[in-house]
Amino acid sequence: MRLLLVSDLHYSLPLFDWVAEVAGDFDVVVMAGDHLDLASLVDGRAQAAVVKKYFSRIEAKTRLLICSGNHDLDSKNAAGEKMAKWLLGARNKGVLSDGESLAIGDTLFTMCPWWDGPVSQAEVGAQLADAAKERRKRWIWIYHAPPADSPVAWGGQRYYGDDALQKWIKKYQPDIVMSGHVHEAPYVENGSWVDRIGATWIFNTGHYLGAPPAHIVMDTEAGEALWFSAAGNQYIRLEEELTRPVPKLTALPDWLTAGDPPPAPSQG
Repeated sequence: MRLLLVSDLHYSLPLFDWVAEVAGDFDVVVMAGDHLDLASLVDGRAQAAVVKKYFSRIEAKTRLLICSGNHDLDSKNAAGEKMAKWLLGARNKGVLSDGESLAIGDTLFTMCPWWDGPVSQAEVGAQLADAAKERRKRWIWIYHAPPADSPVAWGGQRYYGDDALQKWIKKYQPDIVMSGHVHEAPYVENGSWVDRIGATWIFNTGHYLGAPPAHIVMDTEAGEALWFSAAGNQYIRLEEELTRPVPKLTALPDWLTAGDPPPAPSQG
């Protein structure tokens, strides 16, 4: 299975255009939150309407999996905690989002919402507990914030990670967590785009201005993940230990250059 991970596009339409253009080259596209931009002069409802059109364009080419980030919150739950209600409506058009899991072949994907308080945090915990019962050979979480005290959560002066996520990772040991949120992490000293907690690989694409966006391409059959950015390109092998400094990518692997990707595995 070949996957593309992007995050923190923040209503930058050239970045969405790039994702929509290349989506067909991948079996799964993951967009790990912060689709909107709170600082934009464009009204949030108008942003959401435009972004959902991009979701439809991408979904027409491949399987799209998303989660909410802190910039996506537009409503409140019964406990008064913020949530991304506009993303839940995307379910009606085939885009899987917050609170859902999907099995594709031997891989289970779990999409987690941004939690804003104890009630929504407990809901995420319950979601992961339920999904653990359906675990397959490979379990991938899509979760906007990276875990606490990790290089992928390092902003240059302090960590911006999620304490609850760190505990859940240690408890369930998913194979992969795909995140974003901390824009600076891959570009600052002591930060990174990749980390490992026990058996779990953690990824954060990072964010910078300009297209194409920082992104991670992963092939589960080849067992490799490649990070592409304006600061350079690096790679890791999923079956090997993480070493630092992370190796530079000096040439594209054969699996990325040898024609079209294989067809997506059947769902079920």
